[in-house]
Amino acid sequence: MFSFVRHLLRPSRARLRPPLRAAAWNGTQLRLEFEPGHADTVALDLDGAYFAQSPLDAHAHADFTFAFAPSGHDWLQLMPRRGRDGEALAERPLHVRLGSAGIGAADAPPPPLAPPAAAAQPVPFGVDAAAAEVAIVVPVYDAPELVGRCLDSVLAWTTGRVRLIVVDDASPDPRIAPLLARYARVAGVEVLRIAENRGFTATANRGIDAAGRADVVLLNADTEVGPNWLTGLRRAAHARDDVGTATAVSDNAGAFSVPELEQANELPPGWSFERAARTLWQQAGLAYPALPTGNGFCLYIRRAVIERVGKLDEAAFPQGYGEENDFCQRAAQAGLRHLIAGNVLVRHARSASFGEERRRRLGEAGMAVLRERWPDYEAEVGRTLFSFERRVLDWRVRRAFADAAAARPRLLWVGANAPSVVDADVWTLRANGERNELVAGGRVVAANLWRADDAETSYRALWDWLQLHAIEGLLVAERKESAAEIVCRLLDIPILPIDPARTATPAELFAGARRFAKMPS
Repeated sequence: MFSFVRHLLRPSRARLRPPLRAAAWNGTQLRLEFEPGHADTVALDLDGAYFAQSPLDAHAHADFTFAFAPSGHDWLQLMPRRGRDGEALAERPLHVRLGSAGIGAADAPPPPLAPPAAAAQPVPFGVDAAAAEVAIVVPVYDAPELVGRCLDSVLAWTTGRVRLIVVDDASPDPRIAPLLARYARVAGVEVLRIAENRGFTATANRGIDAAGRADVVLLNADTEVGPNWLTGLRRAAHARDDVGTATAVSDNAGAFSVPELEQANELPPGWSFERAARTLWQQAGLAYPALPTGNGFCLYIRRAVIERVGKLDEAAFPQGYGEENDFCQRAAQAGLRHLIAGNVLVRHARSASFGEERRRRLGEAGMAVLRERWPDYEAEVGRTLFSFERRVLDWRVRRAFADAAAARPRLLWVGANAPSVVDADVWTLRANGERNELVAGGRVVAANLWRADDAETSYRALWDWLQLHAIEGLLVAERKESAAEIVCRLLDIPILPIDPARTATPAELFAGARRFAKMPS
C-alpha cells in the first residue's frame, strides 16, 4: 500500500542513512524499510523529542501510525534512530503532514506545542463538573514530614466544594498526633484516628465511609499536589458518563509515571514542583489515556461507582498493593472506564511507610490475588499501557520539560483594558466585528462567529477554549452573573475580583478562592 508514495521521497531533500534504505508516508502512517539483518528495532523522534520505538518485522519494516497530531499541528518532523537517543538515520528530520502523502526534509524548527483538540475529551457542554462535593481521604501511618508536606499542599492548592478527611491508622510515631491536631483546627478538615492498626485498605475505607455521599479522592500521605490538581481530576472524571475513576500522573508512580514509565523521574534542573505541575496543566493535553485500573496514590472515584461495586476489599488486600486494581476491575465489569488525567501532576515519594523491600513483597502478594480473580488483567494492561494516547502524553511532557520558558497562570479578562497581574498571563476574550476572539500576547489563539440568534454556539466555543487552553481564573471588576462567569463556575474555574486600577499578584487573587484557610500556627 506504500509503493505509490515511495517516489515522493526525494533523496536530494531527505537523504537517509544506512541501514535505513526507504521511507514512506501515506498520510497517517510512516513505513521504514531497512537492509535485512542490520537492525532489529528502530526509535522515532518527533519534533526533536523521543516518541516511540518499534521492532522490525520479518521483512525488515517498521510502521508508526498516527491517530491524531501529537503536537496539535498537522505538520510533523520525524527522525528515525538506531534505538532511543541513537544514531540518526536521516541527514535531516523527515517532514510530513497528517492527511497528506509524501515526505520532505524539515528546514525550520518545530512549532510550539498546541492543544491536540482532535483527541481532547473536554467536559461536555453544560455539565456541572463542580457540582459534586468531593472528600479528599488521606490515610496516614507515621512519616510526619511527608504527611505535613502533603496536607500543606492540599490546603494551598485546593478549590471548589471539598472536605479533607485525614485518617490516622494508629501511627506509633509520637509526632503524628500533635501534627494532625493542628490540621483539625482548620475549617473543612476532619481528623479521624483508628485505635488499633488495621492496615491501609481499612483506613481508606474508613475515610470513604466518613465521606458520606461525596465523591472521593484517595490521596497517599507521601504525595504533594499542585495548582489545579482537583479541578483537573474533576473534569477528567466527568469527561464522559462511563468514567469511573481518574488518576493523576506523577514523577514516581509506576505505570502512571511521566515522562518515563516505571521510573522515578527527576524534574528538569532548576524547576520547582509548582512550575512542573503548571506546565503539565497547560501542555499535557486532554486526551486522557485509558487503562484497566487507576492508582490509589491519587485516585478520583465517583460516588456512583462506590455505590455500584462497593468499597475496597480490605480482607484480600489489607496493606494495599492491589486493592485499587481489584476495585477498578469490578468497576470495569460494570461497564466503567478508568482514565489518566495527564494534565494533573502529583509528586510521590512512594513507600514512605513500608520501605522498598516490604513494598516489593506486598506487591507480589497483591498480584497473586489479582491473577486469580482477574486472569485477563495483566494482558489488558499490556494492551493499553502503550496506547497512542499514552505515547503522546509522555512525548508532550518531554517536549514541555525541554522548554526553557516558565509556565505562568493563565487568567481570562472579558473585554478591553485588561488589568495587569504580576507573574501571570492575562488572556482576553474580545469582540472584533462579528467575531469573538481569544487573544494571548496580542495573538489571536481562537475565534468564532457571533450570531445573536444562536448565542449558544459562542458559549460552546468559550466552554471548550477554557478547557483546551488551561485557563485558571476569570478576572472580573465586579460580579454580574455574566455568561462567562456561569461557564467558569460550571468548570470549577475560580472567579477572581480585581481592581483594574492596581497591579495584583496571583497569590492575592486566589486567596479568596482557596477552599481551606492557612493552618493556625
